[in-house]
Amino acid sequence: MTDTTTDTTPDRWAPPAGPTEPTDAFVDRHVGPRPADAAAMLAELGLDSLEALIDQAVPATIRSERPLDLPAAFPSERACLEDLADLAGRNEVFRSFIGMGYYGTITPPVVQRNVLENPGWYTQYTPYQAEIAQGRLEALLNFQTLVMDLTGMEVSNSSLLDEGTAAAEAMTLCLRAGRSKKRIFFVAADCHPQTIAVVKTRAEPLGIEVVVGEPGSCDFGEAFAALLQYPGSDGRIVDYEAFVQRAHEAKAMVVVASDLLALTLLRPPGEWGADVVVGSAQRLGVPLGYGGPHAGFLATAAKHRRNMPGRVVGVSQDVQGRPALRLALQTREQHIRRERATSNICTAQVLLAVISSMYAVYHGPDGLKRIARRIRALTTQLADALAAAGCALGEGPWFDTLRVTPPSGTTAAQVLEAARARRINLRDLGDG
Repeated sequence: MTDTTTDTTPDRWAPPAGPTEPTDAFVDRHVGPRPADAAAMLAELGLDSLEALIDQAVPATIRSERPLDLPAAFPSERACLEDLADLAGRNEVFRSFIGMGYYGTITPPVVQRNVLENPGWYTQYTPYQAEIAQGRLEALLNFQTLVMDLTGMEVSNSSLLDEGTAAAEAMTLCLRAGRSKKRIFFVAADCHPQTIAVVKTRAEPLGIEVVVGEPGSCDFGEAFAALLQYPGSDGRIVDYEAFVQRAHEAKAMVVVASDLLALTLLRPPGEWGADVVVGSAQRLGVPLGYGGPHAGFLATAAKHRRNMPGRVVGVSQDVQGRPALRLALQTREQHIRRERATSNICTAQVLLAVISSMYAVYHGPDGLKRIARRIRALTTQLADALAAAGCALGEGPWFDTLRVTPPSGTTAAQVLEAARARRINLRDLGDG
């Protein structure tokens, strides 16, 4: 017997109402249940509408009584993309010389095509069931090796969320490893401002007092650890070896936030006694991406490896005794130790770390040094030109960032306005 009952429920999967209607409507692609599916699930729950389900599931105290002020829906995905392209076209593309840990970089086409745009490398932000992807683990092991070689440290993790997060994690590592009753963490004033902000945010609920100042003012009788920037946020390169010695004499630890590309030319922090080195690998081939995501890193001495945050790739053997890679020291992590974990951000930036590691493989050690030397040479040319124009330069030496005071009779505001007129972004240090 044929059922002739007419179903008047709108069917999102029905053909378009007319031959000219869009066939790529959002609702077709992104709303899962069909009307019949939703009705069956509601019947199983003993409810007669989605509104009744929401009434039971969402407390009235957190529901807004105001109607949502939303624009009209796009008729199709294509229409949405066209509108977004029009919106993006209104942007003015400036050249950015702000610095602060974010730099324009060239992503080699071979890395862009074979890693960044290759679905075979797409993954979660952190490896799950990692051992089935030995190639991905090998790329992350390359990243760890790169970081250890450039920082002069003995062990590295396979990336963190960003430099600020890595600095905050280093602070808690020092608190655990130092076993100190002191609760002051000193931060050098020339650290990147966003790093200082993240450290302060992380410190507050832990009862840690963050003191920001010039390194010479650090009181190691009160501080359990200190954070330095090398090179500084304003570009200056300082020899901190004596500072580290003073810290260690007072049983305090030192964290150094550094730049991997600069470290191809500079003396590694590990050689002058740093306990932890953190930073971002962004400038090793990872596009700026409006500020992220990028791979942070944290490297330290082997004796602190069980206090490290994040994922660590280690070399092991499979059941046949062949070399194999695995995630090591997982008893530190929150999926095993829960509230006693070394970090509750046991994560990584796998794709971005892989891009940085492949950038280093592509250029090789000599190629990275050539890039760094070119950056240094161009910075020196700019410094000479600014000095010839009557500008005062901040104290050096420097790698790629200059602190500039305008010539007499010219204000910083005038310089910034002139730069904006030429579509150039400069950092205003707020000191005139």
